[in-house]
Amino acid sequence: MATEGVAELRDWLFLLMLCLTLLAEVLEVAAATAQGYDEEEDLVCPSVCRCDEDFIYCNDRGLSSIPPLPLSATVLYLQNNHIDNAGLPTSLERHLTIRVVYLYDNELDDFPMHLPPSLQELHLQDNNIRTLPRATLARMPLLEKLHLDDNSVSTVSIEDKAFVDNPRLRLLFLSRNHLSSIPSGLPASLEELRLDDNRISTIPTHAFRGLSSLRRLVLDGNLLANQRIADDTFSRLSNLTELSLVRNSLLTPPLNLPNAHLQRLSLQDNALIHMPRGSLDGMRRLQRLDLSGNNLTTLPRGLFKDLDNLGQLLVRGNPWFCGCNLRWLHDWLHARGNSITVRGLTCQGPEKVRDMALKDLTSQMEECEVTGVVPAGAGVGATGSGTRDSVGGVGGVAASSTTLSPPQGSLFTLRSKRPGLGLPDSGLDYTLGSSGVGKSLALNVKPLTHDSIRVTWSVAQPTSSFRLSWLRLGTSAAMGSITETLVRGDRREYLLTSLHPSSSYIICMVPLAASSRGKGAMAGGDPDSDEAPVCAKAETSDPSQPDAGQEDNQDPEHMTTLPLAGIIGGATVIVSLALIFAIFCWYGHRARRLSSRDQYSRGSSRKSYDDYIESGTKKDTTILEIRGPGFQMTPMATHQPLQPKPLREDYIIHTIFPSNGTALYKGAHQVSNEGYSTNRGYRERGIPDIDYCYT
Repeated sequence: MATEGVAELRDWLFLLMLCLTLLAEVLEVAAATAQGYDEEEDLVCPSVCRCDEDFIYCNDRGLSSIPPLPLSATVLYLQNNHIDNAGLPTSLERHLTIRVVYLYDNELDDFPMHLPPSLQELHLQDNNIRTLPRATLARMPLLEKLHLDDNSVSTVSIEDKAFVDNPRLRLLFLSRNHLSSIPSGLPASLEELRLDDNRISTIPTHAFRGLSSLRRLVLDGNLLANQRIADDTFSRLSNLTELSLVRNSLLTPPLNLPNAHLQRLSLQDNALIHMPRGSLDGMRRLQRLDLSGNNLTTLPRGLFKDLDNLGQLLVRGNPWFCGCNLRWLHDWLHARGNSITVRGLTCQGPEKVRDMALKDLTSQMEECEVTGVVPAGAGVGATGSGTRDSVGGVGGVAASSTTLSPPQGSLFTLRSKRPGLGLPDSGLDYTLGSSGVGKSLALNVKPLTHDSIRVTWSVAQPTSSFRLSWLRLGTSAAMGSITETLVRGDRREYLLTSLHPSSSYIICMVPLAASSRGKGAMAGGDPDSDEAPVCAKAETSDPSQPDAGQEDNQDPEHMTTLPLAGIIGGATVIVSLALIFAIFCWYGHRARRLSSRDQYSRGSSRKSYDDYIESGTKKDTTILEIRGPGFQMTPMATHQPLQPKPLREDYIIHTIFPSNGTALYKGAHQVSNEGYSTNRGYRERGIPDIDYCYT
């Protein structure tokens, strides 16, 4: 029984092994068949396209619709065609392997639908897309990069919370569209945002709320101004590494720029006139700063105190005034050596150093006095006793700037700040003149040129120093910029240069006691001085008009050239008139001579030229005489006896070619008309001998 049981068990095992073997063969055949079908389907490539593994190239084919695509495609190149929204097939949604689609430069009017949900990068530049619907964007939850440059997207056409279903979106390009403000509801995952060349004019405080991951922000070519940017707009972007504000209307850098991670700051081609001292504080990682194409004349001391990693400084296209005000920058550049590249720091004034690089003014900068005054004024000098404290021969103590940047606020937060110096308010109902008188000081100001004002004063008692302050007025007193400097007590004259043309300035001066010349004086407070500032007002002229002030300040040697110039001019006029009169007299004499000769030649005949013509047509007794230079018809003398009329009369008519130097008329006694033979020898008088005829 045991032997039979073992044999039966062996048979069952053999049968089981046979069944398993057959099943494995069937599965292998089925798998091979399925793989063959897949390979056959994958090998199908549209005839109008070119396939390279998973890359499908259908660009520049003139297509109006997308052809059937292999299921294994991952990158589609469909740019530069004529594909519109109707040319997007619904079958495109089933291609779950597609990651990147290039559809730029086509004819799409709306955001494309039926795109695969696996899409991660979408290029839609150079179309005519006007709206961004939330439902369409929600079909692509894995989208990371979206390019929408050069379309017609406006702020109102972006649906509210349009990107809420795109939590992975890292890059959004909306350059050259019709945006008037920053789009709302941007995803927190955004790392790069380009909004250049739009119509954005206002940035509220909440514009970039929640974008803590944003690293690159480009706002070039918009309508941004300081007054329309909220104070805390950029401070929320704590991880920002690059900020570009090129081609806007900024007068100063925006307030509260992010400084922790910022590496590149571009402010070129604005209207910058001032860089506040603390505007770049804390930017220890800044590597590139571009201030080109602005109206900067100077930079305040301490502006670059934290820029230890700055490698590129671009400042082309600014009217730099290289006086003692830039001594600190000259020393800073030499201290940095070759670790920094500077482009465009070329002096435009004073005239002595024009077109020279600031870094090369070592000998001129050594002439500047080292004082405790912070040099940040824009080209201010004093005239008086010759001092060696300025570059280019312009005397003066380097001016310190307690300037305020033009007020920056927005429609949401508008802040107005004033310095401690008590200047008269321009909104008061009294007006300042060109002079002012105080308790112990009399001040007088006078514009010299379109960019300079001379300040003179007198005091009742000696003082150690004076504090001179000036304010350029804008639309209000808060729009101005106050600059002040210390002047030694032995001076009575000061020259303000590099001012703005066609601008009004309030200039104030106050004498200082010896104890108030330190830090407190420069800070704007006068704790030891009970003297009120004496102020006067002056206005610079228009550069297009001649300066009236220059007429009163001509040098004596210039004045001595005026009589000499008058004498030379008068002599020139007299000679010209005499020459014209001589020409007129010669012309009249010549005309009278010609008329008298004409009358003489015509006086030998009783009839005028017309009478001779008339007699020749009515009388047969006239004889046609041909003279050398002309001809005339003369009647025969009446006292001659009448001869029988011949049957035939010969007349000889010669073409008249007056010879050179012959007169217009000749007397009758000079004519020789003896016959045909005499006229044949007329060649020497200019008449061809073949020009004759018989009548």
